[in-house]
Amino acid sequence: MHTNGVPIDTYTLCSSLTASSCIKTVKFGKQLHTYVEKSGWSSSVFVGSALVDLYAKSLLINDASVMFDEIPVKNTVCANALLSGYAEARMWVEGLELVRKMPGLNLNYDNLTLTAMFRACAGLSAVEFGRQVHANVIRTVPDFGADVFLQSSLIEMYGKCGLVKKAREVFNMAGFGREIVRKSDVVLWTSMLGVYGRNGHFKEVIELYKEMLMDGIRPDEVAFLTVISACGHTGQVNLGIEYFESMAHDLGLSPGPEHHSCLVDLLCRAGELEKAWKLVNEMPSVKNGSCSVSLWGALLNACIDCGNIELGKLAARRALELDPQNVGIYVLLSNMYARYGLWDEIGHLRELMKERGLKKDIGCSWIETSKSKGFHGLQTQASHPQECTSYNQPSPETLELYCNLEGIPESSSPATKSKVQLILTLVGPLQNQSTPKWLNLQMTLTRRA
Repeated sequence: MHTNGVPIDTYTLCSSLTASSCIKTVKFGKQLHTYVEKSGWSSSVFVGSALVDLYAKSLLINDASVMFDEIPVKNTVCANALLSGYAEARMWVEGLELVRKMPGLNLNYDNLTLTAMFRACAGLSAVEFGRQVHANVIRTVPDFGADVFLQSSLIEMYGKCGLVKKAREVFNMAGFGREIVRKSDVVLWTSMLGVYGRNGHFKEVIELYKEMLMDGIRPDEVAFLTVISACGHTGQVNLGIEYFESMAHDLGLSPGPEHHSCLVDLLCRAGELEKAWKLVNEMPSVKNGSCSVSLWGALLNACIDCGNIELGKLAARRALELDPQNVGIYVLLSNMYARYGLWDEIGHLRELMKERGLKKDIGCSWIETSKSKGFHGLQTQASHPQECTSYNQPSPETLELYCNLEGIPESSSPATKSKVQLILTLVGPLQNQSTPKWLNLQMTLTRRA
C-alpha cells in the first residue's frame, strides 16, 4: 500500500501493529512507529494502544511506558496493555502504581484491569490489598460469575497468599451468574487444583480431580501436571501412572516434557530410580534433545536420596548442557557432594560458579504493617561465625522502631513484646523500606497491654 501510494489510515496501522505483536517482529513494529510519528497518527489513542501492546508483548517495558505517557488522550485499553506488560515482566509494584494513577487520568477499571490487579497482589503477596480489590469487584461488577478469568485470578491470588480456605470459598461460588445454573469451566478447576498443589494439599488435589471428572469437566494438560505431581507427593505411584496413561488413551492429549518430568519425579520419590532412569532413556524428548531441565533436576534430587553419585553427576551434566546458567542445579549438586563428604568437589563447584558469575538468589521475607511502611528481610550467606547470631536477635533499635510503627505502647506487657521479638527473629535482618502509599497493608497482631 505504501509503495503504491495508497493512503494508510488508523485501521491499517492498528492491524499491522497487532500482527507485529502477535509474531513478535519488533523491528517491523519500530519501523511502523517511525511512520506513525512522521505521519502524525501518534495522537490517535487506537494507534497508541497498539504500539503499547507491541512493546509490552515484546517485554520492552520501558518503551511501552514511554509510549503510554505520550498518548494525549488515554483510555482503559492502552492502560490494560501496559498492565499486561508489567505482569509478564513481574513488575508488580509498577503495575499497581499505574492502577493508582488511572482514576486521575479519568480511566475506569474494567474486568481486565481487575484481573491484572489480582495478579499483582498475588505476586506481592499483598493479601489485604487483594481483599480491597475483591470488595470493589463485589460492589462494581454486576455479573461477576460470568467472567471465568476474573474469578480464577481471584482464586489464585488467595492461593498464592496462603489462604486456601478462602480460595475454596471463592471456587464454590464461582460460575454462578445471574442465572441459577452454574457455568463450569476447566480454568476454574485448574486454578483450584493449582492452589491445593502449591500449598501442599496433595490429597485434596486428587479428591478435587475426581470430583472434576464426575462433573463432566474435561481436564487439560495443566490439570494433569498438578494431579500427577500430587500423586508423587502422596506416594500413589500406580495412580499417577494411570493418570499419565489416561492422557493419551482416554483424552487424546499428548504428554509433553513437563508431564514426563512429573512422572520421573513420581518414580524417584517412590525410590524407583532404575525405573525412572529406564523411562528417561526411552523418552523421545531425550533422544531428540528437547527434554526439560526439571526432568534431570528430579533425577538428580532422587540420586541425592539414593546415594547414586555417578548417576547424579550425569543428570547434573545433562541439565547444565540445556541451561548452563541454572543455579538450582549447582545447588542440588553441591547438596549431594555435602551429604556424602565430597568437600573437594564442593570447592571446585564454587570456583566454577564464581568463574561463570553465578550467584544463588537471595531469599526475601515480607512483613505487612499498617503505617504505610514495609519491612523486608534478606537472607545472606553466613560468612562470619557470629553473623547468624546477630541476624536471629533483633537489635533494641529495630524492636523499638517496629513497636512505634505498630502503635504498641512502651508500657505493653512482656508477653506482647516477646511476641514482637519472635516475629522479628523469624523474619531475619530487617531493613526499613518504604512501600508505595497506595498499599495500605496491615499485620494482624494480638496486642494486650
